[in-house]
Amino acid sequence: MNILVTGGAGFIGSNLVHYLLAEAGDDIGLEVGKVVTLDKLTYAGNRSSLDDLIDEPRHVLVEGDIGDSGLVDRLLRDHEVDAVMHLAAESHVDRSIDSPEEFITTNVVGTFRLLDAFLRHVQESGRNRQPGYGKVLGDGGAATFLHVSTDEVYGSLGADDPAFCEETPYAPNSPYSASKAGSDHIARAYHHTYGLPVVTTNCSNNYGPYQFPEKLLPLMIRKILKGETLPVYGDGSNVRDWLYVRDHCRGLAMALLKGRPGETYVIGGKCEMRNIDVVRKLIEVVHELAPESATKTAEELITFVTDRPGHDRRYAIDPAKIGRELGWEPQESFESGLRRTVGWYLANAPWIEAIENGSYRGERLGTLA
Repeated sequence: MNILVTGGAGFIGSNLVHYLLAEAGDDIGLEVGKVVTLDKLTYAGNRSSLDDLIDEPRHVLVEGDIGDSGLVDRLLRDHEVDAVMHLAAESHVDRSIDSPEEFITTNVVGTFRLLDAFLRHVQESGRNRQPGYGKVLGDGGAATFLHVSTDEVYGSLGADDPAFCEETPYAPNSPYSASKAGSDHIARAYHHTYGLPVVTTNCSNNYGPYQFPEKLLPLMIRKILKGETLPVYGDGSNVRDWLYVRDHCRGLAMALLKGRPGETYVIGGKCEMRNIDVVRKLIEVVHELAPESATKTAEELITFVTDRPGHDRRYAIDPAKIGRELGWEPQESFESGLRRTVGWYLANAPWIEAIENGSYRGERLGTLA
């Protein structure tokens, strides 16, 4: 299978590209011919996350925009793409509050143009043709469009509410989550209107290697190492479900390989934790693995700051459907995944330093931590 991965130089995308090329065949039986990574290489896209694939003949990195229909058409045709795994998105809630238009442009309009290009590709190449009205029919194994989304489209849960599942009504509360909800609906419409074999996934909070340091864990790791104050929103009682990124990538590959067209699968780590407990556990692990950093206690490091507008109180996911239908289960606990994550950042300090000083983009941005 030749696969186009959008956003493949980002956090989840780069982990997915590595998984597809190195593990997917032996792990779940997904035989990959070529991976074409399409990434706009905005601030969150990082070529160095794919540096070890420079000499990999099955990988091609293309700098470009999913909204550039001509470029996408050429990539689909020239590389004889069988499937799209669509991860490209503006994804940071705080940035969406400050600059919502960028999120609508990329997440809604960009997704529409990508879907439309793939529909043309499937129709013109004869993949999975269905007689009448130019519709196409997918079988879950070829010409599949995997649309990757977030649990934030479902809004916020109360302390005793049941976890999100595939039937949970949409209730987005930020420009980011609203833009992702819009893209989910467009993807669904392209399946039901045109027969395009679309599978949608909604995931919980990912963590692991190659995550941009504006996100909670890499930001906090760097601050702990430097003995700097750790800002925690509100009283730290907001709850998130934590999913190790490789477990997520494995779920995405299984959804592409075996998911039923038109269906949604929610993917979660079965690990609900309050933000304050995550930060405290992170301090403990960093101090254990880098004992020279243990110059301050958790109480001395943590400070509570004004909560962000519209901050959802709790996210939780019930991944029973993907477990039942596709056989997926998370393989990492939060403890084991966190230790892997901290270990990676300790071993790859130059990667994050290049982001802090701007050299990964050829410019100086100033420190982020």
